[in-house]
Amino acid sequence: MNLQNILSEIEKVDGEIFDRLAHVSRRGLFSSLTKKTIAVAAPAIMASALTKAYGQSSALPQGVKDVLNFALTLEYLEYRFYDAGRNLSMIPNDYKAAFELIRQHEEVHVRLLKSVLGAEAVAEPKFDFSAKGTFTDTFTNFATFSAIAQTLEDTGVRAYKGQAANLMPAPAILQVALQIHATEAAHAANVRYMRGQKGWITGGTAAMQGLPAVVDGNYAGEENVTQAGVNLVSALAGDSRITADMVSQAFDEILTKDQVLTLVTPFLA
Repeated sequence: MNLQNILSEIEKVDGEIFDRLAHVSRRGLFSSLTKKTIAVAAPAIMASALTKAYGQSSALPQGVKDVLNFALTLEYLEYRFYDAGRNLSMIPNDYKAAFELIRQHEEVHVRLLKSVLGAEAVAEPKFDFSAKGTFTDTFTNFATFSAIAQTLEDTGVRAYKGQAANLMPAPAILQVALQIHATEAAHAANVRYMRGQKGWITGGTAAMQGLPAVVDGNYAGEENVTQAGVNLVSALAGDSRITADMVSQAFDEILTKDQVLTLVTPFLA
């Protein structure tokens, strides 16, 4: 998303933000925020807009704050993973720019969530990117690095979706969370393509994603073919093109908070 689009999205959340910043014109604000400063400025401005909508973070329902801190923990994990991997020679030159951009996105997400939560933001934990010895060459083998990246992104997408209902009491925050969710899905698809995989999840096993069985739990439930109470394979049985794999690809499933925490706990030092 470019800077012009970010400012437009901020204005959607807080249509009066530029009126309140009367000493800085919209054009002036745009021209003063360079690509170099966007990771610092944009989250702070958007956090200000959300604060206007809801008051200080203490005014948010506790359930909403819990979701934001849950999301912040996942964003810390993703950001630190990509930050640790930046500039390493094991990443092919063709992919370095993409991973650096993903790293920057995750940094912006971290800064925004911390700004909205203020003093109530959860502290950043220490991470173990070997997952308690499960991966021995995370930052020396691109195959391992990209496999972990894919798993983290796929899990993050399911995690955001699983918490959407809990953000409904705060519509503006829900909107921003869905915007982050969409970007995480784009990350997942891009990493998948870099690994020679399809851009979407097929079935409910890691092997079907070209990943080791140790991450099966991250894909549990993705084999589901029933949506809104309708078994789509049965309902479309007259069409020979419709397979269980195709139907499972067409819908991404949620993960609950407890499921996600179980899956990421090995990465917590």
